[in-house]
Amino acid sequence: MRAATNGRRLAAAILLSSTFIGTSAQADTLREALVSAYNTNPTLRSARAQQRATDEEVPLQRSQGLPSVTATANHIEFLRTSPNSFTAPERRFTIGPDLQVPVYSGGAVKNSIKAAKERVAAGQADLRGTESAIFSQVVAAYMDVLRNEALVALTENQVQVLTVNLEATSDRFEIGDLTRTDVAQSESRLAVAAGDLRGAEANLISARETYIQLVGEAPDNLEPPPPLPGLPETVGQAVVSALENNPDLIAARERADAAGFDSEVAGSGRLPTFGLFAGLDYTDYFGTLGGPISSDFAQTETTMNAGVQVTIPIFQGGRPAAQQRQAYARESAALEQVIATERSVIAQVRAAWSSWQAANAIIESSQSAVSAAELSLEGVRAENSIGNRTILDVLNAEQELLSARAQLVTARRNAYVAGFSLLAAMGRAEARDLNLDTGGPLYDPQINYDRVKGKFFDWDRDPEPQANSTRTVDIPAPDATIAAEQESGDAAPQ
Repeated sequence: MRAATNGRRLAAAILLSSTFIGTSAQADTLREALVSAYNTNPTLRSARAQQRATDEEVPLQRSQGLPSVTATANHIEFLRTSPNSFTAPERRFTIGPDLQVPVYSGGAVKNSIKAAKERVAAGQADLRGTESAIFSQVVAAYMDVLRNEALVALTENQVQVLTVNLEATSDRFEIGDLTRTDVAQSESRLAVAAGDLRGAEANLISARETYIQLVGEAPDNLEPPPPLPGLPETVGQAVVSALENNPDLIAARERADAAGFDSEVAGSGRLPTFGLFAGLDYTDYFGTLGGPISSDFAQTETTMNAGVQVTIPIFQGGRPAAQQRQAYARESAALEQVIATERSVIAQVRAAWSSWQAANAIIESSQSAVSAAELSLEGVRAENSIGNRTILDVLNAEQELLSARAQLVTARRNAYVAGFSLLAAMGRAEARDLNLDTGGPLYDPQINYDRVKGKFFDWDRDPEPQANSTRTVDIPAPDATIAAEQESGDAAPQ
């Protein structure tokens, strides 16, 4: 019975370490995890809301160049009037609208609108970056769960194997075939393996908690992930794609363009402004104008006015020059930031490429190491049975096999995560690139921008805001158990 249990656990570990090739019934998939994060992750939904706020900068800046109408009304009770005024009214009511039409503002409005549009484009690129960053975290969390489940299964199997070894060693000690030293060595290795198992279980619980935080759901018998699409053949191809598509670099370029328009806005403070105005006023004295001879006066009146206003700055204490120097400095900083971001993107791409290539090489060497360690353990056990090997030799061979299998599991995880990080740095790790089925159309920030950019009605409001992300407070705390399908080893690698 114990041998059968060990066989099942070993099969489970091998199944889990064969990432990318197996499937399980009723299992969560990586695509499902990404879709859940896309639809419910609060960080991503918050970024979308922040972008909608950025969209409003365009109509805000445009409003400065549109006509404005205000109406002012007041009612005055004259409680005490001048004794030398015999016609002063006792009360007065005045109401009237005023129209202001800006015609020319030195280019400030025009350039402010252009700067706002550039920042909208930068924000849309930032939103792409947030999406790919969340997806990268989800992929890493997904692969961490798979890896730690495999390591728990491997360590559980090791504990079982070492328990059998200790029992066999104790039995042989009782008949004088082995020494107390052999028993102590077996006990020591079993104690270490039991400690490693507790550590592996803690790591698995931590990985599952991170998964819940990102995805909003508990991981349930995760399937091996599908192959990554669109990985480049050379690092040069990866760099070229990143320079064209990386969202962080695109955002930096857009912000530099916006800073250029800000410089033009700052310089407009020296130029004249020109506008039109018109007003209408209605006044009612309630029959109190003129005092004793009020019948000689009109008690209501309506007046109108219209005109042109030109403002010519002459001296402002150096304020416009300081503003433009400040804007130039910020534009210089934005241009330098483009280069800094470009350097960072190139470094990210090359590092991710290197990590991906290294992990693939480690996978190949680890597979060879596992095969060699399995053969070595089989031989050492056979030699031990005829007295040519010690118990320590068997324990060492078992530890080498465990280390090789653990390295293989970790290398497969690292290769997949590095490959996805490479796609993210290239700007190819978003929902549209992965062809995710999100249950509806993908979120397009351009739709909201097109909706609001031309609005000018003061009472055009959106619905009251509310949080739509899923909460995780009701999800039970995860443990370190592994699903029955995984423990049974029924599903064989394909």
